[in-house]
Amino acid sequence: MPDKDDWALAARARDGDAGAFALLVRRYQQPILHFCLRMVGARGDAEDLAQDVFVSLHRNLGRIEPRARLSTLLFGIARNLALNHLRDGRRRGRDTAVSLEAAGLDPPSRDRPDRRAQAAETGALLEQLLDRLPPEQKEALVLREFNGLDYAAIAEIAGCPVGTVRSRLARARETLRREWRSMEKAGL
Repeated sequence: MPDKDDWALAARARDGDAGAFALLVRRYQQPILHFCLRMVGARGDAEDLAQDVFVSLHRNLGRIEPRARLSTLLFGIARNLALNHLRDGRRRGRDTAVSLEAAGLDPPSRDRPDRRAQAAETGALLEQLLDRLPPEQKEALVLREFNGLDYAAIAEIAGCPVGTVRSRLARARETLRREWRSMEKAGL
């Protein structure tokens, strides 16, 4: 069972087993990095935040109680760091592509070279739309669609009821669809 295994690794890391901590980092590094990247946009900033997540975990191993899944704890740390980063206004650039399927939109075909260019442009436009969402809606959408977390895990990370997560996701998807259609009508 991964949850018990994660907590066993965390206990070993707390007791000084560097290999156990390294295994935890390898296990969660990519999902945490992808979450941070979707939240803040700039790869360098996301890498710094992801590293800070694991530094925070390491520093607090002696105080952490295994009440929830370790992954939920890590995403919670990442969430707080990303929201603080966004509040501080330290955003620089965007270097990510966005999944159109995650936003409930039909992506252009990537089979032909001309379609690849269109897909890149479409991804950049969708990134702009994601940036316009309130942080709570963007967070819920990223955790659900890009990290595949269920509603209960998102609610635990965000510190809100499951119903609130559902409404944030519904509002985010509706806003993206409405804005996307508006851009299509404008010929963008």
